[in-house]
Amino acid sequence: ACFRLLCSLLIPALLLSGILCVCLVVLLWGIRLWIQQRKKQLTSAGRDGKRPLLVAFFHPYCNAGGGGERVLWCAIRTLQKKYRNVTCVVYTGDRDATGEEIVEGAFRRFNIKLTHPVKFVFLEKRYLVKASLYPYFTLLGQSLGSVFLGWEALLKCVPDIYIDSMGYAFTLPLFKYLGGCHVGCYVHYPTISTDMLSVVRNQDTRFNNAAFITNSPLFSKFKLVYYYFFAFMYGLVGSCSDVVMVNSSWTLNHILSLWRAGACTSVVYPPCDVQTFLDIPLEEEKSTTEHSVVSVSQFRPEKDHPLQIRAFAKLLKEKRLGQQPLLKLILIGGCRNQQDEERVNNLKHLCEELGVSNNVTFRINIPFEELKRHLAEATIGLHTMWNEHFGIGVVECMAAGTVILAHNSGGPKLDIVVPYEGHITGFLAENEDNYAETMAYILSLSPEERLEIRENARRSVHRFSDQHFEETFLLSVEPLFK
Repeated sequence: ACFRLLCSLLIPALLLSGILCVCLVVLLWGIRLWIQQRKKQLTSAGRDGKRPLLVAFFHPYCNAGGGGERVLWCAIRTLQKKYRNVTCVVYTGDRDATGEEIVEGAFRRFNIKLTHPVKFVFLEKRYLVKASLYPYFTLLGQSLGSVFLGWEALLKCVPDIYIDSMGYAFTLPLFKYLGGCHVGCYVHYPTISTDMLSVVRNQDTRFNNAAFITNSPLFSKFKLVYYYFFAFMYGLVGSCSDVVMVNSSWTLNHILSLWRAGACTSVVYPPCDVQTFLDIPLEEEKSTTEHSVVSVSQFRPEKDHPLQIRAFAKLLKEKRLGQQPLLKLILIGGCRNQQDEERVNNLKHLCEELGVSNNVTFRINIPFEELKRHLAEATIGLHTMWNEHFGIGVVECMAAGTVILAHNSGGPKLDIVVPYEGHITGFLAENEDNYAETMAYILSLSPEERLEIRENARRSVHRFSDQHFEETFLLSVEPLFK
């Protein structure tokens, strides 16, 4: 009787599930056909009668002026040089600027001049990907928000090739299966990483792991289940990509473990403006009475400026025992908002507490020429971010001729501060004591020994140039054009 009852319930349920699945497939197929029809209506033939190939970049914050935007404009310039029949499209939410102003901004900030016009598709729902909209379940909220934003983009312009250049992997299946596009992506930083999973598992307070979650085994387990679920979903959508480009070996390792798409994944180092810094003459140190330590990074929490100040204070304390040259720490960075400005004020208070205010200078939002001058005069370039995915600032310091001291993790450890032709290119450290000791060691070297390290570092950074990026980028995206 029980078996008969089970069968009478199970068979209709299976039948209903099958019908629903078929309906869903038919619906999705219908949407795809409708979008293809829409594509024909929206795109017109060029002067030669042929329809241009539309290559669209999904970059909602294309006018931000950071390293990710430099990658975007270099990628567009590279495609315009190589392919004559290509029209580049940028999906952006920067509705406070015109297309001409955005292109002009790219030229002014990055010295990147495009050879052909770019088509901009302005999106109205960018607020859906703002982290502030989702105080809880932020990763999931932003990812679902990106799907709605991607849908708006797809309805406004249906491309032939779609490249997500800002890390919104959940848009990839949308453009591939409904838009019928070849899809690729450039990953600056994985939305979730195996490091984040281990931090939550170990009940650490990093990665927005609030104290009440850290202190509660139940909440920690719930968050871990949520992260594992999100990592599974992230791997699923990422594996839809036909071409995956990552910016460093660190990002590569995480993406390979999450997306399992090794056959179509390659490292494409971001284009750093190394030539501008290599143009700074590399001379022997003029001053023996003063040494400056320079840090270049935005005033954000993950950059860990307090570690720099504490290590420098420790260095000063040890150096005061003997007659030593004057030491200065110059913190150069951008302030984006009031929170960043408060952060700078807190750092100044820390300098006062440690008694190093007279030796520490803050330079906020300075012009590029002043940045070059500080780097040209510096003895040591300082970087302290844990697991920096790449580290453009580290490359710039090396190209400018400073002796770099970076964090022993992420991109600096795996890709940048590595021996070049068997010669040392810089130094790595992990904690306050390490940093203080290594700075003391660098300062104890003779000017000739430091010059040798600086020359090795300069020779090594050519692999991060615009030209190298163009070559590796074109090789990677070639399958999308077949």
